[in-house]
Amino acid sequence: GGVVIADAMEELGRLASRLDIPVATSISGQGSLAESHPNCLGVVGSNGGTDETWEVLAAADLVVFMGCRAGSTTTSRWEAPGTAARIVHFDSDPMVIGANYRTEVGVVGDLRFALAGLNEVLDRKGQGADGFGAAAAVAAAKRRKFDRFHTLAEEPSTPIRPERVIAAMMDVLPDDAIVVSDPGTSCPYFSAYYQLPRAGRHFITNRAHGALGYSMSAALGAWYGRPDRKVVAMMGDGSFGFSCGELETVIRSRAPITYIVLSNSSFGWIKASQDADCDKRYYNVDFERSDHAAIAAAFGVKSWRVEAPEDLTGVLKMAIDHGGPTLIDVVCQPLEESNAPGRRWMG
Repeated sequence: GGVVIADAMEELGRLASRLDIPVATSISGQGSLAESHPNCLGVVGSNGGTDETWEVLAAADLVVFMGCRAGSTTTSRWEAPGTAARIVHFDSDPMVIGANYRTEVGVVGDLRFALAGLNEVLDRKGQGADGFGAAAAVAAAKRRKFDRFHTLAEEPSTPIRPERVIAAMMDVLPDDAIVVSDPGTSCPYFSAYYQLPRAGRHFITNRAHGALGYSMSAALGAWYGRPDRKVVAMMGDGSFGFSCGELETVIRSRAPITYIVLSNSSFGWIKASQDADCDKRYYNVDFERSDHAAIAAAFGVKSWRVEAPEDLTGVLKMAIDHGGPTLIDVVCQPLEESNAPGRRWMG
């Protein structure tokens, strides 16, 4: 997420537009460009990446990492970029450059200043009139990705598909909303499909650490930092169990946060990994379905339980409009039976 941390979004957008190159992001790099930017490909890698974004990255003969560690999740265990791709790496930490990929050119510096300097050099050289034609390729990849997404999101099946939750959020949330996610079930769906309408830090997750229970309290921190924004926290039911006691703090703080629990009665990410890698030999991943709405209501949180897909958007609107803390318990499709956007399970 170095571009967002350095507030280099404008400089990156200028570079991407003038050269007409695709810009892919890591999970923490979301917001480097607005998703509506014609050069914004979206998230790549094993968590939140899709076949369509993978194809664009895998075809690249030159990859420029900008404030990105090029870790196992973003590169799907270093499958893409491939070994034939030439690598340029910008980062403020010299220890990151070349750590995971053989790098031809490394640039150490603050990204905002480095990209501004690069744009100045291109200005002097008159570079940018003839681009690489990426906007058309990005548009085609996104069209295929979202054709599939909308087909899944519009399915009336129960339990509710996670894609339907993301579609409802895009319909209802304001443009400047801040979404906080646990690293489990909700993270790949949001990262793959939610179209952030603005550049900047609008999505927060602890995916690199993977610790469950994060979003419950992190959302409260986000609200204290931006009390003028609508804050939404997403989590699975496994994550809810780690930190639901924080709802008392949320009530005491009178924070108008909306919590969305994707309830699939399991530690879904681990179960999906066991489904893929252990011949469906599940161990210690299933539990009984709790009524998370009732638990939250006992703390004083206005809550709903949603089992019918057609009720989801209306309930989300009521939750967003409510003046205090709210929680929506969504009975969701099991992750191991889903079309989760991820190249491989790593549980």
